[in-house]
Amino acid sequence: MTVFEASAQIREKRVAGDRRSLAIRVICVSAVLLCIMSIASLTVGASGTSLLEALIAWGSGEDIGLRERVILFDIRAPRTLMGVLVGASLAVSGAVMQGLFRNPLADPGLVGVSAGAGLGAILAIVLGGLLPPAIAAFAGIYTVPIAAFLGGWLTTMLLYKVSTNGGRTSVAVMLLAGIAVGALSGALSGVLVYMADDAQLRDLTFWGLGSLAGATWTKFAVAAPLIILSLAATPFLAEGLNGLTLGEAVAQHLGIRVQRMKNVAILTVAGATGAAVAVSGGIGFVGIVVPHLLRLLIGPDHRYLLPASALLGASLLLVADMISRTIIAPAELPIGIVTATIGGPFFLYILLRNRGILDM
Repeated sequence: MTVFEASAQIREKRVAGDRRSLAIRVICVSAVLLCIMSIASLTVGASGTSLLEALIAWGSGEDIGLRERVILFDIRAPRTLMGVLVGASLAVSGAVMQGLFRNPLADPGLVGVSAGAGLGAILAIVLGGLLPPAIAAFAGIYTVPIAAFLGGWLTTMLLYKVSTNGGRTSVAVMLLAGIAVGALSGALSGVLVYMADDAQLRDLTFWGLGSLAGATWTKFAVAAPLIILSLAATPFLAEGLNGLTLGEAVAQHLGIRVQRMKNVAILTVAGATGAAVAVSGGIGFVGIVVPHLLRLLIGPDHRYLLPASALLGASLLLVADMISRTIIAPAELPIGIVTATIGGPFFLYILLRNRGILDM
């Protein structure tokens, strides 16, 4: 395929199915939905404290009680903001990986990237005391997010190297390699759990099924910069991911620096997933459900798919978090169970719908 043929093909696709106006409307609706879900997240809880009542009291000059201030501003507010960042990072990471591997089945959780990031975080929790004092003092509270980022980055690089041969990426090899990496990471994590003391075990339990219950302003301040920087890099990947849908050779002829774009994409996924896993544990299926739904609705144009994924992913995780903390109140259900209940059947649907792409 020549450059002119590729350009003509792109123009034909845009003319035949131009869904830009629909995509813009979906992004606007998703933004409004996220605002509504954020307000609901600040309001819903087992305590019965209402954000509306607190705002009315504050507006009328009345003092907000200490209990209400603690619940709203020290518990729910960081939890809500953390849910927004984690949901956006997981959904955008899924969209980037699906574009990079050119397959709707790609997802940081399914291919082992989340497991690698989790292993890095567990290593930092259990063996962090063995670091040289100078390194420990330099890293400080960023030790766990940095370790999770390195674990996710190394896992992503390994998967890409294993599944790519001669410039072509095998989805079957990628999925099988992801299963192997996930199993190995789980085994090593089990060894570290066996070595952990009681205090560390309480921290490691947080990783098992994923939760936002431990969200604090300190954790938010640690994870937010890495997640925001990773998300800020994704708009620059949109044109490259669009060109990559036609194949790497055609993308290069179109002037896209494919290898550099891949490196940035890998770093972006590793940074976003690593930071998300560091503060929330293993929350699955957000990265596969959200991008696939939006791709069916607004098409594969990553200029619109990536921001829409961020907004809808954040809303979905806030909804799952509200379900997790109210369905068995006053206890909390791990949020990973909620997302797995939603995402498991959806993933089976995607798998059945796309059986032809797996040459097995």
